[in-house]
Amino acid sequence: MPSSADLTDALIPLIPEDGSRISNGEIKAALEQEVGEPISDALVEEAKNLVVAMGAAEKARGPGGGLKAPGLEPPPRAAARSRQGNGVAAQGRKASDAAAPTSPPPEPGDPSRGFQGWVAPPQRDLGKAAMEKSLWSAADQFRANSGLKAQEYSGPILGLIFLRFADARFMPKWQKLKAAGGSERRGSREEDPNAYQSEGLLYLPPGARYQQLLELPEGADIGEHLNTAMQLIEEHNSKLAGVLPRSYNLFTPQLLKELLKRISEIPTDLEFDAFGQIYEYFLVEFARSEGQKGGEYFTPPPMVILITEIVEPFAGRLLDPASGSGGMYVQSARFVRAHRGNPAGDLAICGVEKTLETGRLCVMNLAVHGLEGNIKYGGDSNSYYEDPHAAVGAFDYVMANPPFNVNAVDMKKLSTVTGPGRRFPFGTPSVDNANYLWIQLFYSSLNEKGRAGFVMANSASDARGSEQAIRQKLIEAKAVDVMVAVGPNMFYTVTLPCTLWFFDRGKVGTARENTVLFLDARHLYRQIDRAHRDWSDAQIGFLANIVRLYRGEAVDMTLGGEEAQRWIEAYFGTDCDSASGGAPAYRDIAGLCKAATLDAIEAKGWSLNPGRYVGVAAGEDLSDEDFKEQLEKLQEELDGLNAKARQLEWSIAANVAGILGA
Repeated sequence: MPSSADLTDALIPLIPEDGSRISNGEIKAALEQEVGEPISDALVEEAKNLVVAMGAAEKARGPGGGLKAPGLEPPPRAAARSRQGNGVAAQGRKASDAAAPTSPPPEPGDPSRGFQGWVAPPQRDLGKAAMEKSLWSAADQFRANSGLKAQEYSGPILGLIFLRFADARFMPKWQKLKAAGGSERRGSREEDPNAYQSEGLLYLPPGARYQQLLELPEGADIGEHLNTAMQLIEEHNSKLAGVLPRSYNLFTPQLLKELLKRISEIPTDLEFDAFGQIYEYFLVEFARSEGQKGGEYFTPPPMVILITEIVEPFAGRLLDPASGSGGMYVQSARFVRAHRGNPAGDLAICGVEKTLETGRLCVMNLAVHGLEGNIKYGGDSNSYYEDPHAAVGAFDYVMANPPFNVNAVDMKKLSTVTGPGRRFPFGTPSVDNANYLWIQLFYSSLNEKGRAGFVMANSASDARGSEQAIRQKLIEAKAVDVMVAVGPNMFYTVTLPCTLWFFDRGKVGTARENTVLFLDARHLYRQIDRAHRDWSDAQIGFLANIVRLYRGEAVDMTLGGEEAQRWIEAYFGTDCDSASGGAPAYRDIAGLCKAATLDAIEAKGWSLNPGRYVGVAAGEDLSDEDFKEQLEKLQEELDGLNAKARQLEWSIAANVAGILGA
């Protein structure tokens, strides 16, 4: 008789990805066909419950019950009948096919009518998702049995994932050195830390190797062994000093044994980046479980990828003054590697992180991805008041997701670093809000050719008063290059929309020095569940290549491939007899993009809100910004009419009183 775990593995690939359901009868028939023997209803129900608990499916409503993909609405009835007509066999997709969407990708609209939006179909790698959910289930059990808060148990769990990854990279080298043996001049080098560190690997001394910890006997103090292992790793790898968790003694040996076993299920032959993606998955889940606080240290990967694709950090010095868990560094390294570079040699990583625990997460995240950097964290590491990297004019790239709308910053302490050529070159705002402190820090840290990309609250694009005055100076400095409006539900912990800002101090003297590109990406997304959206690789590639066309650069389909190419050609393709010789060329597209002149921006009160420039596609309603602008005008007119009405009311009352008094 198969176990419920065996049935779970067989059941996950059966879940339809188009939002339709597979009934209980179909599930049982398919599973019995898979295992070749009858299965009890109770065992089927147990497997269903496990799949639901893992988040790989949700229970379907209606006659026959069953399961459906989480967060997806069912397809139209005709499509559903067509699928059901194929019988259970239609459900029996191989696990290797699980990542492919069941519906064809959407087609681009008619460019002459403007941009009609692009909602990409959900696409999940169910095999990878099952492994991640299984690991998270163990972590959640860890939490439930420890009584600790997420921020207290997240570090130890991420520490074990880190150790598993480090061990997977260490052991092949150790085995190779051991097999090579020693020479007459020197002995065997398998225990020489330099033999590993010279190749960017961490050296794991005896007692800190995963298999040794996994094989500890019953009754061993596993918590103490893990604390010692982390201490040994730090002693032999100075870049990790004070970073790794040492609180494993808070947990029972049974819990730790189970967690070590679950994490050991991560295959050691995964591609280099797959471990990092699992690490990122846990960061996502911890961000969700911690609620608002989680968003302080984690930016959704698709947003980080778009920032990286537009900034294009091929080589140079990179700064994130609000480092969080280090996603900007990791994605920059991926970008370099995708373009055949060497991240360790091409990027010099620097950062600041105010929170001690988050700074440790960042350093671990770098190490998980084979990177290291100069990250200042904890203690006095506050980017408003401290400048540990002497950042003014020193960096080629700045990328960040700073905390929005921070108040209670002591502006008086910034007086000595305010003014031309300093950290806050355009002055400090008079309002109690740090958004324009961050924006100026990003600008002032760039060298004369530097680029920056960062996430910012929507309100900063239209802020009035002293913030508007700073924004005007920034625009007049001709550094603002691209603005991207992002729709709601892209973050894991908040639903609010945001704006991506991009600076390019090297655009002065180019054809675009007196323009700013505005992109409206609010109607371009992939719905991953009821509460969250993201972008597909093709959508990110599409947006990034619009920017490249605007800059006069060649398109780069390293990310997004043929699908991104298809959308670019549909909206920006040209005739063969044009000046571009048939290659795509930038043009304004209603509802999607607009290259606005500085004069046009001045006419709109120096607003950097994309919706005020991009407009809407043909047949669409007013944009939110146009509606807001019209509503403000109507409100002003109403206020004037109400004032006149009050004056008339008083005048009439006075006249009546005078008549009655006479």
